[in-house]
Amino acid sequence: MAKSKSTPKTKKEEQENITTETEHNSPDAEVIDENETVDTGNNENYDEKLASEKDKYLRLAAEYDNYRKRSTKEREMIYTDARTDVIGKLLPVYDNLERALKMECSDEAYYKGVEMIMTQLKDALSSMGVKEIPAIGEPFDPNRHNAVMSIEDPNTNENTIVEEYQKGFILGDRVIRFSTVVVAK
Repeated sequence: MAKSKSTPKTKKEEQENITTETEHNSPDAEVIDENETVDTGNNENYDEKLASEKDKYLRLAAEYDNYRKRSTKEREMIYTDARTDVIGKLLPVYDNLERALKMECSDEAYYKGVEMIMTQLKDALSSMGVKEIPAIGEPFDPNRHNAVMSIEDPNTNENTIVEEYQKGFILGDRVIRFSTVVVAK
């Protein structure tokens, strides 16, 4: 390589010169001459491809969003089902405490203890969002009540609940246990 006479260059000019030489010698580099024209006849084809890819992207984004919403809903349903199952298993304890409170007891301290346990259980259930289904004096609702008997009662309107054998409970809009009731004809 022969040395040619050149004017002294600054470090910055030398760096720019090396960068441009590297870009031109790179096999991937495209050199476009100022006089060269670029054919734009295939723009429609590129526009169609772009529109197609954009459509695919939007569909994929919508599908992912639906998946995320469905997963969230399924998790909430599983959580609600688990809560409902656990509360359903506690309801026989509630029934037994309620029966114990209806029985006569000679030991006042014992009765007071059972009453306190019942109050504590009611508080725990209400803190979880569990409510008793209103029954006596209410109109019969097959979505919340289970009628086991009907009686003739001239003093009560038809389809009105006159007696409750077993309390029913709901969690939100979901029935955990139906009220077992007697309905007037």
